[in-house]
Amino acid sequence: MNARSEQLKAVERLLNIMDELREQCPWDKKQTMQTLRHLTIEETYELGDAILDNDLEEVKKELGDLLLHIVFYAKIGSETQDFDIADVANGICEKLINRHPHIYGDVKVQDENEVKQNWENIKLKEGKKSVLEGVPNSLPALVKANRIQEKVAGVGFDWEHPEQVFEKLKEELGELQVEVESNNADKIESEFGDVLFSMVNYARFLNINPENALERTNKKFIKRFQYLEGKAKESGKTLKEMTLAEMDVFWEEAKQL
Repeated sequence: MNARSEQLKAVERLLNIMDELREQCPWDKKQTMQTLRHLTIEETYELGDAILDNDLEEVKKELGDLLLHIVFYAKIGSETQDFDIADVANGICEKLINRHPHIYGDVKVQDENEVKQNWENIKLKEGKKSVLEGVPNSLPALVKANRIQEKVAGVGFDWEHPEQVFEKLKEELGELQVEVESNNADKIESEFGDVLFSMVNYARFLNINPENALERTNKKFIKRFQYLEGKAKESGKTLKEMTLAEMDVFWEEAKQL
């Protein structure tokens, strides 16, 4: 690994390149925080894919792309005299020091749960009106549900045992079934949402990230379905021309891969 001096030199090199691009490149000159926003979101998802695939070489590349975006935003901020990269770095440094009193102060903690509780309590002391203020509105619903539950658990609003959460899940499934039988579309959607929320909560108690779990299943399904498509093509048929029984043979083969 590179020495700290080499790491700092690499960051300085990137800052210098950003300065040059902003001055000389027609595309880079035109960019604003608003035009970069959707690109940053895309890069974040690409990093997430690389992490799920455990492709460390790709993780390194995607981290570079995100670092570029951070430097880009800081450069734009410096041009309007609002902030620069030093303000960004110092800001997060101060936040980390303030929210880790068990490291930089005299607070004692026993485990990571106490660390999380302290974190949320400190945020409230900093002026936050609600522990849920830190949950972005634009998060995907599944990720948002997980973050909401983590946030409220951080201040003690939580179940005590996984068995309680599982019982709640079964209760929500029963309520969903009642609405399905009544055929009320609005209430079915509402109860279905409650089931999903309970599933996310149960995943947390099982120490499973629901987003990662679902994406793992997505990738597994895609791989198996594409195997099925390939086998259908080899047999000279389209999937629409095959029976479910014929497709199931290839599906079971795909499950063994």
